[in-house]
This record gives sequence, C-alpha cells and structure tokens, in this order.
Amino acid sequence: MPYIGEQGGLEMAGDRKSASAQIPCFATAIRKASRHLTQLYDAALAPSGLRSTQFTILAEIGLRSEAPPTMAELAHGLVMDRSALGHNLRPLQRAGLIALRESDRDLRRRHVVLTAKGKAKFREASQLWQRAQDRFAEIYGAAAGARLRATMLGIAHDARLARLAD
Repeated sequence: MPYIGEQGGLEMAGDRKSASAQIPCFATAIRKASRHLTQLYDAALAPSGLRSTQFTILAEIGLRSEAPPTMAELAHGLVMDRSALGHNLRPLQRAGLIALRESDRDLRRRHVVLTAKGKAKFREASQLWQRAQDRFAEIYGAAAGARLRATMLGIAHDARLARLAD
C-alpha cells in the first residue's frame, strides 16, 4: 500500500517504487488504480462469466429500465464513445443479455434493454459484485470509499476536463 515517505514522496510498502510513482501525473495514478480495482472486480465476477465492464453496462441499463437509454445516452452515461460502447455491447447481445429495440416515436433511434436472461444474469452477478465492494470497504473503509467514489464521478462528468482551456 502506498504511503508518504520521509522525504514527502510516495513510497510503496514492501516494493520498489515504479518510475511512474515518482511522476506527479493524475491520469497515471487514476489509471493504475482503475486497473487494480478492475482486477479485483473481474476476479469476483468470474463465476458469472461477466467482466466488470460488462457488469457496469448491465447495471446502467437496468437502472434505466423505466426509460431505456438510446445508444448515445448509454454511451454518455458510461463516459464512453459510441464505437467503444458498440464493441462492448456485441458480446452481451450475442449472449442474449441485451436487446436493441426501435423507438416507438422515432424509428432511427434504438433503445438498449435488458432481456429476461440479462436481468437474471445481472441479479446473479450482483451478489458476486457485492463481495468486491465489501472487500474494498473492508480495506479502505466505507466512508473513505464513498468519498473516493464521489470524487471519481465528479471527475468523470466534469465537462471542463474535456478541453485544455475554458
């Protein structure tokens, strides 16, 4: 676990510092943390056959079941570009977990919905996901985890960070 060393810099417990630990890059630190947490959640979700990215997509669709999102709305909610979303949706669609439904009002718009099989898979995976959530809270604390989540979501949805200047 990283800690602040005697010289005020980042130290890694029981491990040699990586070069990037010495570089004060916000993006690098966030990406490293993201990769590490993804490994935890992927391991927890493995028995369901889902990866954490797929679980997140199913969760986002499930939370919007009353007003299913279009592809563009789903991509925006997940902070993904539409081509990356399409790439991630194809295996879920092939597995019969999601479906694309034409809009009743505008035939050019397609809404992404969970199928009955997708809802069942999400319920199954949710129990596994909770184990990863509990592990994170056990290590970092529920309150610290909630603050970190709020900070990360603030960063994810801050439009000012999409450009270098106002």
